[in-house]
Amino acid sequence: MKAYSLLLLGSVLVFSACENGDKKFLSQPKKMQSDFPTPPKAKEQPVTFENFGIKRVDDFFYMKDKANADVLEYLKAENDYTDSALAHTRSLQETMFLEMKARIKEEDSSVPSLKNGYYYYYRTVAGKQYRVDCRKKGSTDAPEEVVADFNQMAEGSKAFIAVSSMVSPNNEIAGITFNNTGSYAEYDVKFKNLTTGELLTDELKNIQSFSFANDSKTVFYTVADKALRPFRVYKHELGSKKRDELVFEEKNELFNVYLYKTKTDSFIVILSGSFTTTECLLINANKPNLKPRIFAKRTKDVDYRIHHHENKFFVHVKEPNSPNYRIMEAPLTGHEDPQSWKEVVPHNPKVKIEDMEVFHRYLSYVVRQDGLKELRVMDFATNVVNKVNFPEPVYTMYTQNTPEYASHTMRYGYASLNRPSSVFEYNMAENKSTLLKELEIPSGFNPDLYAVERLWAPAKDGTKIPMAIVYKKGLKKDGSNPTLLYSYGSYGAPTDANFNANAFSLIDRGYIYALAQIRGGSDLGEKWYDDGKLMKKMNTFTDFIACAEHLIETKYTKPEKLAAMGGSAGGLLMGAVVNMRPDLFQAILALVPFVDVINTMLDPNLPLTTQEYEQWGNPNEEEAFKYIYAYSPYDNIKAQNYPNILATGGINDSQVGFHEPTKWVAKLRKTKTDNNLTLLKINMDSGHGGATGRFDRLKDVALYYSFVLDRLK
Repeated sequence: MKAYSLLLLGSVLVFSACENGDKKFLSQPKKMQSDFPTPPKAKEQPVTFENFGIKRVDDFFYMKDKANADVLEYLKAENDYTDSALAHTRSLQETMFLEMKARIKEEDSSVPSLKNGYYYYYRTVAGKQYRVDCRKKGSTDAPEEVVADFNQMAEGSKAFIAVSSMVSPNNEIAGITFNNTGSYAEYDVKFKNLTTGELLTDELKNIQSFSFANDSKTVFYTVADKALRPFRVYKHELGSKKRDELVFEEKNELFNVYLYKTKTDSFIVILSGSFTTTECLLINANKPNLKPRIFAKRTKDVDYRIHHHENKFFVHVKEPNSPNYRIMEAPLTGHEDPQSWKEVVPHNPKVKIEDMEVFHRYLSYVVRQDGLKELRVMDFATNVVNKVNFPEPVYTMYTQNTPEYASHTMRYGYASLNRPSSVFEYNMAENKSTLLKELEIPSGFNPDLYAVERLWAPAKDGTKIPMAIVYKKGLKKDGSNPTLLYSYGSYGAPTDANFNANAFSLIDRGYIYALAQIRGGSDLGEKWYDDGKLMKKMNTFTDFIACAEHLIETKYTKPEKLAAMGGSAGGLLMGAVVNMRPDLFQAILALVPFVDVINTMLDPNLPLTTQEYEQWGNPNEEEAFKYIYAYSPYDNIKAQNYPNILATGGINDSQVGFHEPTKWVAKLRKTKTDNNLTLLKINMDSGHGGATGRFDRLKDVALYYSFVLDRLK
């Protein structure tokens, strides 16, 4: 009781300081670019390109060389300038950081999950940035064994990423995956003897995925080529000095290679796939020295995944005539011929089958209909399908790892914009869900204080685009409400209405937090995805613009009070919409933005190139080049007024090179006609995800939100 009282008192003090600090901050006049010293000016070294009769002059092409001393000096100058320009928000940043931190339960643990006689979980420690992976033998009351303490591993590293720990089938060896560069492209694996606690001499360097065979000494892993495309599978034997054996090589530059193990532990699957076509090969996990065999040969535009079930396989497959996927049953032998497959769950043009799991007695699968997800479970004994429905109008759910093949229960998570994430255990035999854990907000949280709505914005072609919004109750629709509109809109990734605890630092200050579920994601099925890529990519941008216009027309906000945010391919979205409709927004957060699309897609030595042709098109072909060129943010900067912009990047970013936001900002400053701020912040230690520790991430978010609050006041 005493501890709770102290916590409550601390929260009251934080929010009292917040209220007083806000009044002081908001009373200060907004500074414009002319109120600050002149920003850094990048050197211009023009390079001329010509493609299909179109000449492009790139003054900042040289910036992609991070070994260039002039580039590094310029990045430092930009970071110093951003720090100076936002110095007046430092107190607000600190206040928001403390608010966000107060919403985190610093000492916490996940719900234990049973695997091969052990209960696995992770826990966090007060004041520590990274998790600790643990297990208990036979019972959750047994003594704790530490599998991997990522805090110890991170000591001395400026950009540590804790990826995962995987334990061998004999429960004796842990493979611990991490890196020290902040890059999400390649990782290292160290192996730990869980009996002695000692590290083995074996270490895998610069890999992308790995899996144990059932002898617990053979390890299969994937490596990447120079363009960071995972393309080879090797076999390593723990303790052996012999050279690792090449098991598989994918020579088609459109295809990436991944590994996963079936829930039965009988097979390791080599999945080789492009964005539209896949092929699976089977490695017998009990006989790792046998050569992999093809499950079914690749066929253009057929995308499939396989799941083993004792004497058969289940196949989650997308074909040209079934774009929303269906589930098939394939024989244990003879599966090479798809004609031998039998349909289990048919295709539905209005319902996408997103994911599936196979248990000994049950088949579970997640479907998405009208943008909302539902869990369905089939009992093999009766063929009865039970549905787990969710009552709220806007929410998200997702299955969690249930590793035991024989299990009669499975885990799923549930959340909404005003409901903290919860973990449920669903009893598949009894058709009953039980709440196991709800995300605790130590500083306090009352969902009834907030309203959630689902809106539909009319797009340019008449299509209705869904949006999910959350705000504090009592809001007046008078056009005066500050609003942050977020989306992604690429790769078929949906923008789900998940709970974002950090966003309440804006919402509690009167903001509307909005999510636009635009085409290019798969929020309304695979057609939604297809209608926002390749030669239909413009729909992604015009959909977002339509959402912004709808918020303005329905009096939720106005352009002077509207900010937009997107990262990576969502940063491409930001770059495109500010070229097309800069008048709609007051501020833009472009996080690690993919904005130099033409140059990147024409360079096969960079990531996000050759294998990305199925997303954006091949710019070596005239029609695709001209279409991409028409929206590429860097190539379409023009002499016009732009919103206030904060762009970020990471020096070790392997997905979107740091030079993209750097060039974009330099060209914007050279070309634009307004008096707004255009700022650049480059993380000089990390990569695509920015800061890697849980508290350092909050400092980044506090910077972003403070920029928005400052520009919208």
